[in-house]
Amino acid sequence: MKLNPLQKLKDGDLCKVVGGTHVNKTGIVRDIHTSKTGYITITVVQNNGLRFKTLAKNIIIL
Repeated sequence: MKLNPLQKLKDGDLCKVVGGTHVNKTGIVRDIHTSKTGYITITVVQNNGLRFKTLAKNIIIL
């Protein structure tokens, strides 16, 4: 299921990264932030505890 502008992203959603630096990584969505320019950034926490930041446009919700 692709993320679209009408869908509400929330903490705790399981996601997979399909674009950008972290392609094919999965994890739990944490720390959602909207920048001044309108881009949505999220922190993804993997099962092993590692965290990384990515843009919401680069993920799909599982």
